Amino acid sequence: MRVYLPSTLPLLAQALADGELHVHHAYAVTPALREWYAGGELEELEYAAMLSAARASLRLLAGSPDTPPRRVVLAAEVPDGSVAYEGGYENLGEADRAEVRLRDPLPLRKVVSAHVDDPDAVPDILAAAKALGAADQGDFDAQFTVDGAEGHELMWYATQELPDLV
Repeated sequence: MRVYLPSTLPLLAQALADGELHVHHAYAVTPALREWYAGGELEELEYAAMLSAARASLRLLAGSPDTPPRRVVLAAEVPDGSVAYEGGYENLGEADRAEVRLRDPLPLRKVVSAHVDDPDAVPDILAAAKALGAADQGDFDAQFTVDGAEGHELMWYATQELPDLV
């Protein structure tokens, strides 16, 4: 099963040093996501799961103002049994539909790629991280700022390029 793990550049650096990721929440193509996005091909569903992980990465950035403002999502292949899905709820948000829980630390060798904001996106990501709390409270202008950050596509990196990112 492919999972998408929200991260930041410092967390990626720590994972490279440790050889494993200590992430409990990830995003994947779940039954709830399939049901919600019924007409979607697998590639579209995986993209939706990756976007959910990118939103979670933005939340990590909002909670760590000194962290470089670039969203990081790591894609990994894991056995189905290492993922717990507690779905089945109605009226979930899109991110919740894709959320899964990893049972164990994830060896770094399971990561197959990284997806990271281009440095040109930094001003929008920084603004979105600052606006996230207000957006959560229903502020439409703040939500517009957050949505603007999500308009930036994440760049793809091979695993051998990970040390160069940090």
